[in-house]
Amino acid sequence: MSATTAPAPSELLRRIGALAAPTMLMSLLQAAAQLFETWLAARQGTAALAGWAVVLPFALLLQQMSAGAMGGGVVSAIARALGGRRDAEASALVVHAVLIATAAALVFAIALAGFPRSILGAIAGEAAAVAAAPYAIWLFGAGALPAWLANTLASVLRGGGRHGLAARVMAGVWIAVPAISWLLAEPAGLGLTGIGIAFALVFWVASLIMAMVVLRGGAGFAPDRRARISGALFKRILSVGLVACLLASIANLTTIMVTIQIASHGAAAVAAYGISARLEFLMIPLAFGIGSALTALVGRAVGAGEWATARRIAWAGGLLALAVAGSVGAFVGLQPALVAGAFTRDPEVAAIATRAIAIIGPALGGFGLGMALYFASMGAGRMRWPVAAALSRIGLAVGLGWVLGVPLGFGLEGHFLGVALGITAYGLVTAAAVRPGVWPGKS
Repeated sequence: MSATTAPAPSELLRRIGALAAPTMLMSLLQAAAQLFETWLAARQGTAALAGWAVVLPFALLLQQMSAGAMGGGVVSAIARALGGRRDAEASALVVHAVLIATAAALVFAIALAGFPRSILGAIAGEAAAVAAAPYAIWLFGAGALPAWLANTLASVLRGGGRHGLAARVMAGVWIAVPAISWLLAEPAGLGLTGIGIAFALVFWVASLIMAMVVLRGGAGFAPDRRARISGALFKRILSVGLVACLLASIANLTTIMVTIQIASHGAAAVAAYGISARLEFLMIPLAFGIGSALTALVGRAVGAGEWATARRIAWAGGLLALAVAGSVGAFVGLQPALVAGAFTRDPEVAAIATRAIAIIGPALGGFGLGMALYFASMGAGRMRWPVAAALSRIGLAVGLGWVLGVPLGFGLEGHFLGVALGITAYGLVTAAAVRPGVWPGKS
């Protein structure tokens, strides 16, 4: 990149596309696997679907933190080091990233495998917690560590610009998970528990493969396994990754709090909102394909001091994500009954899910824009506005949704409208940050 010659929009899109294409393919496979999981959970009955729905925010949080949030911190730190020609620093960052991943995985395992009925029961009631507990024990107790390691090592590859290599390994994960989940859930008769076992098995294999790839120099450099532990290097990752994890937590807390509000309308409403929330969170892997490219490209530009180029890259990718997510949102918003019917055979659940999707679906374009520019902000190391965006989202989805649903008497439609307005605000506030006054404002 040149500091004096601004890349043309077509060149920016080419650069983004070259890195985004393999990750986007992997993300589409992940989205398909998650859709299949929704369908498979629904086949186990309404109680199982409600149990799966209450675990959903925590399962998504694990993926978002390990791959997108702390993973984004890893990509950003390594990309900025390489952009500034600090190759030894990039090599030493790998050990620090693995240590962070191990500690984070233990938090998930201890909390959600150790106390599933207490935590899940407080959200959706005893019946849903009983159905969900064995699933959570396997998913987090056996699966949290390999998932964190696999996603962290994939982020090391992306930080080195090797998105295609990372995508090939992770694509195998999302091809294998649905097949093994079905085999264990239905032919083996393990139901929801089988889905958790399948997740753990596949990610253990993936983490071992990813470790071999990285150790052999797959990221374009050899990790320094004897690197001295450095607080400064932890800070390189955590200064972005911790904030991003906070934002992922706020996003999932939003879903949890809306679920708590909706729980008063019954298990069918909880299950229906779980379907709608799944569609919303499916935009994350779609935006991740573009966003992971933005984190690396923006990080390289910022490492080289080229802030104008970094902003242009961010906006090119953000508008591309808006177009992709907006197209999906338009389709589901126009065909809500068709989409709801694809996930459940329970007429009551389908009817409520149809109402939710019709309201929330059209807002998904703004969510794609916000997510892409959030990933770009990680590359830039500028996270204040994404924090404001996340707070505005939870305030509208939970606060305004409650006002519309309860005092103003709109019921479930009020809650769904609050969610849609929150998503829209998230996109607009995040986009407002990508301007010269903020990039390169104070870190």
